[in-house]
Amino acid sequence: MAGRIPQHFIDDLIGRTDIVELIGSRVPLKKAGREFKACCPFHDEKSPSFWVSPDKQFYHCFGCGAHGTALGFLMNYDRMSFPEAVEELASRAGVEVPREGGGDERASDTQDALYELNARVAQYYADVLAADARGRAYVAKRGLDAESVARFQIGLASNSWNDVLRRFGTDAAAVRRLAELGLVIERERGEARDGERHYDRFRDRLMFPIRDARGRTLAFGGRVIGEGEPKYLNSPETALFHKGRELYGLYEVRQSRTKLTRLLVVEGYIDVVRLHQAGIRYAVATLGTATTPEHLKRIFRLVGEVVFAFDGDRAGRAAAWRALVNALPEVREGREIRFLFLPEGHDPDTLVAEEGAPAFEQRLAGALPLSEYLMRELATQADLSHADGRAHFAELARPLIARVAPGVYRELLIARVAEAIRLSPERLAALWQARDTAVAPRGAMSGSAPAARAPAREARRPKPGPAGRRGLVGQAVQALLHFPAAAPALDAGLVAALARVDEPGIAILRELLADLRRDPAQSTAQVLERWRERDEGARLARLAAGESLVADVKAARAEIGTALARLAAGADKRRIEALLAKSADTDLSAEEKLELQGLMAAPVARRGPAGTA
Repeated sequence: MAGRIPQHFIDDLIGRTDIVELIGSRVPLKKAGREFKACCPFHDEKSPSFWVSPDKQFYHCFGCGAHGTALGFLMNYDRMSFPEAVEELASRAGVEVPREGGGDERASDTQDALYELNARVAQYYADVLAADARGRAYVAKRGLDAESVARFQIGLASNSWNDVLRRFGTDAAAVRRLAELGLVIERERGEARDGERHYDRFRDRLMFPIRDARGRTLAFGGRVIGEGEPKYLNSPETALFHKGRELYGLYEVRQSRTKLTRLLVVEGYIDVVRLHQAGIRYAVATLGTATTPEHLKRIFRLVGEVVFAFDGDRAGRAAAWRALVNALPEVREGREIRFLFLPEGHDPDTLVAEEGAPAFEQRLAGALPLSEYLMRELATQADLSHADGRAHFAELARPLIARVAPGVYRELLIARVAEAIRLSPERLAALWQARDTAVAPRGAMSGSAPAARAPAREARRPKPGPAGRRGLVGQAVQALLHFPAAAPALDAGLVAALARVDEPGIAILRELLADLRRDPAQSTAQVLERWRERDEGARLARLAAGESLVADVKAARAEIGTALARLAAGADKRRIEALLAKSADTDLSAEEKLELQGLMAAPVARRGPAGTA
């Protein structure tokens, strides 16, 4: 959906999000006092320098400098755009993202119209199935009960070339929208029949709406119920639907009340429905395509474990290998990827029907871990009984392990390969690195060698220096970032007195105060998100990463008040000196004399250090 996302919504979304829970689902965090620490996911290190603050709702790495809010983490770690990160947090919170903005509203309205049209067509397909005896007989034959049909909104496209076209293509604009959604196809030039230049894409097929995390229908998958090819037919890529990103059944999975710890990825729509019907309500399917890195990123945003179930035939093994290769960049400690190969002649649909959910889940418990599957498949391509075969095994493994991010999991994979070829892990890693260095262009680093590390040292949080080193402006800004709730209670006179101050950074301090007094924030993260698009945002984030010199809002209010009083007093002192110097050479104007008298009578410094209202 197009349009600007309102800042107040982003503030609220940050307030609803627990950054520790979000990051902890991707990176193993360890409690360290009031904060959490881990080895940084953004660079290679042995000692943890990555800290997450639940109070600030902010993360910072003291090794590589990576820092940000929950939104920033999704953008950097999951490589999302800003709107995608907002949508992800909104989905986790169960809220819709509002949009505003003049020029984009037309695009937003158009997209809403497409969603609405898909919903109407999905309901029409469901109504057709309910009234069609042949369709109902096919559903019963496949073992789908009425509850499952309703839950997944399964429908039927009648055996007609123009049912959807005539029902929903009431004018040229409506036909155009049907074509944009891939529900109708334009005929070749000169092939119009009965004046119709389009025909229905889906005919005589059981229809499965493909829904997003909010339950909106993005597209359709159709399974032929009679004779015909292809057996499965999906909507094409559209403005709403990108098959390399979506997973069939994910909406229904997320509607389940059971705690979600794993996802089971299968290949067919009916497989998903039958597994859910049997009580295995964590099954999803790819949409006629191999499992993509985008699929895996989406999966690991929800769970730490995924099992792929494939037929045991040649096609199933090929699909499993493609899934493994695509999964390698996403594997790391804290994530588990396993592979289940089904008995000959079975798919998940028929197997769960034959042996029941408990036996099927026992099979899942025995699924091959990715590392075991990788080693087993490589061993089928190389003879480990002699040196030539072991060298070939290592060469097959090298580019695959290069796809794995540096860390414990990669080191363990290297150790497994080293054991298989009878070398030490250190020797194997050194040989691979030497080979890559030899073939890489000068000055380039091959992705297959372990990342270069900084000199080994214990990564510790830097100690804060004396407050004066940051200057009064920096001191006040940092205290505001750590405790933004202190701003509304500050003395209005002290805040107004900053208009007379001319110090580096004073404009940022004035704007921060004005913003936080007008629209209070409760966390560091909320403040930083307001400055995301500003050049000064990076500087504020660096200040936010520093350790606070005060412990709570009350102490912050006192520190900020003292800093404002001293800044104003300094400005007043300099102004008094300037006016006195001027009076020694020439007469002051009436206004300047009044100003000098006022400054001399009531300097700001005498108003007290706390600076509270």
